[in-house]
Amino acid sequence: MTNTNQNKWAPYLYSGVGVAAMFLILLALNAISGVVKVRMDLTEEKLFTLSQGTRDILAKIDTPVRIHFYCTQSDTRMPMFLKNYAKRVEDLLREYRQASGGKIIIQKFDPQPDTEAEDSARLDGVEGRSLSSGGFVDLENKIYLGLAVICLDQKEAIPFLDPSRENLLEYDITRAISRVISDQRHEIGVMSGLPVFGSPMGNPMMGGGSMPPWFFIRELQRDYKVREVPLTAEKIDEDIELLVLIHPTNLSEKTLYALDQFVLRGGRLVAFLDPLSVADNASNRNLQMMLQRQGSTLGKLLKNWGLEFDPNKVLADRVYLSQISRGGRPVDEPTWLTLSGEAINADDIVTADIDRILMPAAGVFTGTPAEGLTQTVLLKSSTRSDLMDRAMVQFGANLTQDFNPSGKEYTLALRLTGKFKTAFPDGPPGSDEENGDGDKDEKETPSSHLKEAAKEGVVVLVGDSDMVFDQFCVRIQNFFGQQLVAPLFGNLAFAQNLIEQLMGDSSLIHVRSRAVKSRPFTVVRNMQAAAEEKYLSRIQELQKAVRDAEARISELTRQAGQKGDQRFILPPEAEQEIEALRAKVARTNKELRQVRRDLRKDVDSLETRLKWINIAGMPFLVTLFGLGVAVVKRKKTAAK
Repeated sequence: MTNTNQNKWAPYLYSGVGVAAMFLILLALNAISGVVKVRMDLTEEKLFTLSQGTRDILAKIDTPVRIHFYCTQSDTRMPMFLKNYAKRVEDLLREYRQASGGKIIIQKFDPQPDTEAEDSARLDGVEGRSLSSGGFVDLENKIYLGLAVICLDQKEAIPFLDPSRENLLEYDITRAISRVISDQRHEIGVMSGLPVFGSPMGNPMMGGGSMPPWFFIRELQRDYKVREVPLTAEKIDEDIELLVLIHPTNLSEKTLYALDQFVLRGGRLVAFLDPLSVADNASNRNLQMMLQRQGSTLGKLLKNWGLEFDPNKVLADRVYLSQISRGGRPVDEPTWLTLSGEAINADDIVTADIDRILMPAAGVFTGTPAEGLTQTVLLKSSTRSDLMDRAMVQFGANLTQDFNPSGKEYTLALRLTGKFKTAFPDGPPGSDEENGDGDKDEKETPSSHLKEAAKEGVVVLVGDSDMVFDQFCVRIQNFFGQQLVAPLFGNLAFAQNLIEQLMGDSSLIHVRSRAVKSRPFTVVRNMQAAAEEKYLSRIQELQKAVRDAEARISELTRQAGQKGDQRFILPPEAEQEIEALRAKVARTNKELRQVRRDLRKDVDSLETRLKWINIAGMPFLVTLFGLGVAVVKRKKTAAK
């Protein structure tokens, strides 16, 4: 009887001991995890693990680098989302210290009003942010969340760590480290037909006031010595190692010659050309001025390199189109390209980690590189693309009516490498003079004239300049009264990658590019483009029938009106024809509406099928797998 009672309580005893043991184990694990910091990055691209580019830069450190991290975390006024972000920043800084082998020294400060920590933050260039409460701004008490990177007498500050730039956090810190451990700053020239360096005149895009330099230029100025080169320059200074052209319009022969000689002597060139500059049109709303605006090109230089760029043609693409707002509703715009997937060269270091690029009203490069030059395509269109007349795009024509995919891919950006030859074999423009008989006297070309490069050079050509315009590459917003900037798409990363590769420092490329990840639905875009093409020919045919019928009605009415001054009577046969034409227009419009409804129905059906596959597909497969496993187990059990 006693044994029976003991056996009765034994399961409960063992269960209690098991629960207590598990509780103690959990407490021990929690205590250990609180002391030992272990980070696991389960993302596919390892976005929260230090990139190889960062590790390469950390390997170059030969002098200890101190990072002063300022965070008013103990202040109860600090918003919770900023406190959480500060913890993630601190975790990342620990990874920097570990990866550097102790050469990175982290010092954390908690600035409070009227403390030495607050004075240190101000000296390091870390700015406090005032908080508003109840509509009032407290200017006395500020919060701090920033850092300063210091090496010997070099110092770089990130005044405020913006949570919206978290995907660029590693890049910002790594760039600051790179700058303080290197005292060499390369010199870059910028030549542009746009106010890229800012303007004291009113900015129509921002409602008046002075216009600051483009953010792309400001970013270059942080890393390099940037000099403005006029469009009329007849010589590029020897100190300039790289020249950036942004929509260079109306270049003279002498300026083209200066660019030619710059490339031949080993200078590196990046040219953002454009058949239709949105930034240029935005600054000039006058219709006559807009008509006089021209696209940019490099004329005989491109021809000498074996390429062509038509400044009067804009590319339209059904696969890589963008959705913009027009008339208060979203519409598809095929000339505003959102490139992704196969449009971006995944095998090149500049574009390998970039997934989306926006190019509004871009042009294309055609032709075959000249002998001795090698072409690498960086950006390209789909086969469902075609070239459109610049004027049609500029004044908002309906591109659907005249859009017929060419079936071939167009090059939107490329890199030329090799030994370049001069486009001016006879010497500088104007080096020959005419004598009194109208003949030209042969003169020796200047000794400084180069006919061929001594070593391989690099030229990068991009078919759009708006991609580095603020409106299309960054989002600017106010945060606690301060202006914060976050990147849009991969435009800024693409442009900066080009510069850094050509300047010989490619370590930061992988750090920056990984910050613009997204997953575009390229397959869906292709399916949608195929569905649209299915109905395109019929839509165009019906639209043409309507236009022809309306033109015939107008012609009959005009002919009858010529027979009288004010009142006229149509002949019976003309009235009958007009009535028949009007009936035809009504029937055609009805059919056209039906075709468009069918097109929308097919597109909506495609979206619905994809949603069901995404929502129900995986649970259905898991259920089938579970049922299969159950059936197999049941059969094995029955066999025993």
